[in-house]
Amino acid sequence: MSTKRFVQRAAVLAGVAGLTGLMGAGLASAHVTADYYGQEPQKGGRGLIVLRVPNEEADAGTTKVEVAFPAEYGITSARTKPVPGWTAEVSKATLPTPVKNGKGADVAEVISKITWTAQGGNKIAAGSAEYQEFEFNASTLPSTVDTLVLPATQTYENGKVVAWDAPPPPEGGEEPEHPAPTIKLAAASSGGDHGHGAAANSEEQSSGHNEASGAAGTDNTARWLGGVGLAVGALGLGVGAGATIRARRGSAPKADA
Repeated sequence: MSTKRFVQRAAVLAGVAGLTGLMGAGLASAHVTADYYGQEPQKGGRGLIVLRVPNEEADAGTTKVEVAFPAEYGITSARTKPVPGWTAEVSKATLPTPVKNGKGADVAEVISKITWTAQGGNKIAAGSAEYQEFEFNASTLPSTVDTLVLPATQTYENGKVVAWDAPPPPEGGEEPEHPAPTIKLAAASSGGDHGHGAAANSEEQSSGHNEASGAAGTDNTARWLGGVGLAVGALGLGVGAGATIRARRGSAPKADA
């Protein structure tokens, strides 16, 4: 195989790898997921959690999003960050039997759900090119679980309702079609809830948190890998083009002196 053909084939393969990476990033972000900004939510503390909602319908936009809080978590407080064009409603429920919250106290009135509803024609647009983030601060987080499971419901303008409520599969198991958003809880630090609360409050007061460091999740990793693949593909195409030009110049007849 000539050097020119080898370089051209390598460029094609690298470009395909880059496109595959971007496709993987799109698939990774296709589900409704939970993430966080700043410090990782801790057991028995509070957490600044972000519900990330893409749109999967080709001809209908998302007009309502709901996240549910299992009663056994004993979460008693939730505050939402305003989303332009959307209203947010925090609902509570009174339990027939009190449960223990993350600090071991008995609680009977707990947060049951948060509902965001689009207003005035606003929505997450049809197709998969857009997503919206819905941010909330919740406490007290449970201390008896390692992962929060937050079932969500997505309603489209055509009336279709998708429940993202399948529990996480066992390790190594196949992911369900509509998994519930989950977020891992870190062990409680020696500073307790105070330090984490300060971090969460500072995030609430900052309107530019998207530009701050600390968004953790698989989406960024997938996009980064996709970008690397495209960069390698572009580099390979550039090298291939250069090799082709040099080959043509070398084979061209020389002018008479």
